[in-house]
Amino acid sequence: MTAHWIAAIMLIGIAALAVADGRQMWDVEALSKIPQTWPAPEFEAEGVEALYYEGPPFHGEPTRVFAYIGVPEVAEGKSVPGMVLIHGGGGTAFDEWVRLWNARGYAAIAMDNAGGLPGGEPGERPRNELGGPRGWGGWDQLDERMHDQWTYHAVADVLLAHSLLASRPGVDPSRIGATGISWGGYLASIVAGVDPRLKLAVSVYGCGFYEQCHYGPTVLSRLSDEHRARWLDWWDAGNYLPGAAMPMLWVSGTNDFAFWLPGLQSSYRATPGPDTLAIRLRMPHSHGSGWAREETGVFADSILRDGTPLPKIAAQGREGDTAWMTVESETALATAELLYTCDTNEAWPERPWESVPAQIEGARVSATVPEGATVYFLNVTDDRGLLVSSQHEYGM
Repeated sequence: MTAHWIAAIMLIGIAALAVADGRQMWDVEALSKIPQTWPAPEFEAEGVEALYYEGPPFHGEPTRVFAYIGVPEVAEGKSVPGMVLIHGGGGTAFDEWVRLWNARGYAAIAMDNAGGLPGGEPGERPRNELGGPRGWGGWDQLDERMHDQWTYHAVADVLLAHSLLASRPGVDPSRIGATGISWGGYLASIVAGVDPRLKLAVSVYGCGFYEQCHYGPTVLSRLSDEHRARWLDWWDAGNYLPGAAMPMLWVSGTNDFAFWLPGLQSSYRATPGPDTLAIRLRMPHSHGSGWAREETGVFADSILRDGTPLPKIAAQGREGDTAWMTVESETALATAELLYTCDTNEAWPERPWESVPAQIEGARVSATVPEGATVYFLNVTDDRGLLVSSQHEYGM
């Protein structure tokens, strides 16, 4: 039992812990019903529909969530899969993100999960007066009722968006996934453990176990003991990932400023379902970089459209100074590398990482671990240019 769980039991009590179960905190049955909608013609965008849909009450008053939704042309008697798109900090409902998935042959919905509207600059979006609590994190809302805090509303808004998308003509409700970027990846990690209707989830940058990420030393450590324990109990995605039985893809970079490798590793190891990793050397952190990764679309295709899957890491290990993994792949393996750092800085983004070539021999990928390496993992790229990673290991 970790220290924060002990503190939570002491400070909040068993009753609060029981409430913080995903099946009780969010009424999935109620959130699976189709929400009421209203047109939003003032935000009309090419090829997609702008609308508001009814969200959960905030301080006892009704809310309306802004969203863009798009469905590609569907032949009579046919249907397409769908994706729920969850933006991150500074973001909003992005119409171009919906069109990107429409071009891939998917229906898609992107909602504003922070009480905002399209327009303005990151951090200065127009305010939706009926949009519920502001994002992100909800650190200043911890004395509010649980159901009046940002994470509760953001997750509920995602489930309602799923319900709305699934109701649209031409959309196959049995083939819907979700993907989120940054804070949206954090929300996707919670949703994966809360919404059993989803067939897959993709988290780009985001994860749970915030004490092991940027937020541990910079935000959580500054909260009172009571507030820190409450946030970790109610809102840390690590508490919900054990309920994520669907396949998950985790996309990130070695030096991500917010979501560090220890928290990412704890997150993917917490899920009972199959996990795929795609961790790049110093991948930039942004919405554009996040949705540009082709691994996400191919991963979704392999589950929702019978597409050729990403390579699968079947096993990994170390023999002496040689790190190895075996790869199951329907495509040819093109290149491989070992990424490593010799640094021990507790601030993971500041660790310098290096890359050395790895050898591909049939299904086996291997490389010599440089002397002094404190952390390392293997990457392999197939002939489509798609990358998958082994789990990171600590040096010996």
